[in-house]
Amino acid sequence: MNSNVRPSLSSLLDKFRFVACCSAMSESTLISIIDDDALACDGIRELVESLGYNAVTFKSAEHFLGSDWVAATTCLITDVHMPGLDGLKLHETLQSHGRHMPVILITAFPNEKHRTRALENGAVGFLSKPFNEESLIKCLTAAIRPR
Repeated sequence: MNSNVRPSLSSLLDKFRFVACCSAMSESTLISIIDDDALACDGIRELVESLGYNAVTFKSAEHFLGSDWVAATTCLITDVHMPGLDGLKLHETLQSHGRHMPVILITAFPNEKHRTRALENGAVGFLSKPFNEESLIKCLTAAIRPR
């Protein structure tokens, strides 16, 4: 092999992304956060990261489902009311496709029907916005503890 041949920047970046992705998937907890409200998403991400977890954010359920992060997700925090696929339907869709990750649902428009449906379908938590950090931490702790 010619030692003067350098790999392209693109191939190095692809290799870095692959190594980083595999490392994150196998060695750490990944919390995926979905909310169409960017400020809410960023606030939750900052809290999750302050607890020592890795976090990725998505602006919609469709973006999450189309990502490479679904299989690596340890716990999902998702808004209930979003354009397109809502959080309740996302949770049900994941379950019907064999993806039984812990899910925490959050909403600015709480109603008992949605809460009951979420909890009956196995959601770890159903929080009303604005919620305090302790409530989310309690749900996360329950979601990621060894079973």
